[in-house]
Amino acid sequence: MSSLIITDDHMHIYRHLGLRALEEFKKAGGTHVFLVTLLTKHYGIFPKKGSDFREMFDRHVKLVREANEIVKAYAVLGVHPAEITVLGEKLGYRRAAEIMMEGLDVAGKYVEEGMAVAIKSGRPHYTVSREVWNLSNEVMAHAFEVAKDAGCAVQLHTESYSRKGVEEIAEIAKKAGIKLERVVKHFAPPKVDEFEEIGIFPSVIAMGDNAIKAATLGDRFTLETDYIDDPDRPGAVLGPKTVPKKVRELLKCGFSEELVFKICKDNVERVYGVEL
Repeated sequence: MSSLIITDDHMHIYRHLGLRALEEFKKAGGTHVFLVTLLTKHYGIFPKKGSDFREMFDRHVKLVREANEIVKAYAVLGVHPAEITVLGEKLGYRRAAEIMMEGLDVAGKYVEEGMAVAIKSGRPHYTVSREVWNLSNEVMAHAFEVAKDAGCAVQLHTESYSRKGVEEIAEIAKKAGIKLERVVKHFAPPKVDEFEEIGIFPSVIAMGDNAIKAATLGDRFTLETDYIDDPDRPGAVLGPKTVPKKVRELLKCGFSEELVFKICKDNVERVYGVEL
């Protein structure tokens, strides 16, 4: 399996294993990874304007440069949707949304300059007021516009999957003019057929038998661990070796290497516009 490309579509490096997580990923057979920023608070930052996100983005780009000495790593720079709560409680929710949109503008510039391949946005995964929900949708719509202009994909952190919710997000994306296959639902369930009908691209969380369920329904998906590298939750969400293990399971269950290349290489290249 050493010649296979095995990609983890969404992983964080924070302050538990650090880059050793990628050593484990590589040892298990992993070759490519998309490293995603966390919340600004994880970097000890409280942004009061969009340019304040630069410190986090610069640190992340440096981390990804170091990660590339281990595996092929790509930077995803984001404004986590939970920032609206963190910032809004102190600065007001409208101002929080404005800062988040300014931060996304900055992230788009990093993509244009070749320092990142995608941006991250979304909407809260927890219950919020109608005002905060509407503002979050405005921020997400802005992310789609930024990504369209920068020619990149958007990874979305959202509420738990429902077909209605994803269809609603697809409508917001269509209005912004971004191609739906460049809108990636991170932490997606293995409902590959539904995502294909709607148009948004699923990055399937590789827990349990999700990979096998997804592969049974089609090949239009990627796999991720959402490893968060937090010493308070070691191994959460899934450990860094998980995607290579799940790829091995797919092969053992009789799925072809061609399928693996589709989900780990072809789909990744198509969605993110990179060459693996």
